[in-house]
Amino acid sequence: MGKNIIEKIFEAHKAYGELKTGTVGLRVDQVYTQDATGTMTWLQFEAIGVERVKVPLAVSYIDHNMLQTDYMNPDDHKFLQTVAAKYGAYFSRPGNGICHQVHLEQFAAPGKIALGTDSHTPTGGGMGMIAIGVGGLDAATVMAGAPFELTMPKVVKINFTGKLNRPWVTAMDVILEILRRLTVKGGVGKIFEYGG
Repeated sequence: MGKNIIEKIFEAHKAYGELKTGTVGLRVDQVYTQDATGTMTWLQFEAIGVERVKVPLAVSYIDHNMLQTDYMNPDDHKFLQTVAAKYGAYFSRPGNGICHQVHLEQFAAPGKIALGTDSHTPTGGGMGMIAIGVGGLDAATVMAGAPFELTMPKVVKINFTGKLNRPWVTAMDVILEILRRLTVKGGVGKIFEYGG
């Protein structure tokens, strides 16, 4: 039996482990942070003590804390800009756009693996890549060169058939209906592959 796209991408990026069950370590192509989580992520990265990011692409986005009502946001923004330059990451200034959308448009590519410290990171999956939202420490250790470790997820294939007969029904409505049926916990430990 042939492999699905998830298995193919995981196989190409596997550092260790088995792709059936248990823990697998993956070499990651891209890591991005945003300003609400990025400051702590980059502080953790600095504490590791490497001289440059070890992933092919790292981006520090500023898109969440845009208001400049006190000193805290400007201080964070300046830190994120300087740390990106120091360690070899791209910097996306305030006003460039929302991190997961900008990353999708500028950097997403089929067959790659991206980690982002934003809950909307899986948006990149629409481009045929594995895109996973992670915590800051996972992002920091991967940027420092460690494989990303996870329990091998179950791959669930959803095949669409037929057509949408109402002009006001969109792909978003279809996905929202799938989410309603799955409930909040229905996707835990799973990756969904869509076809049809």
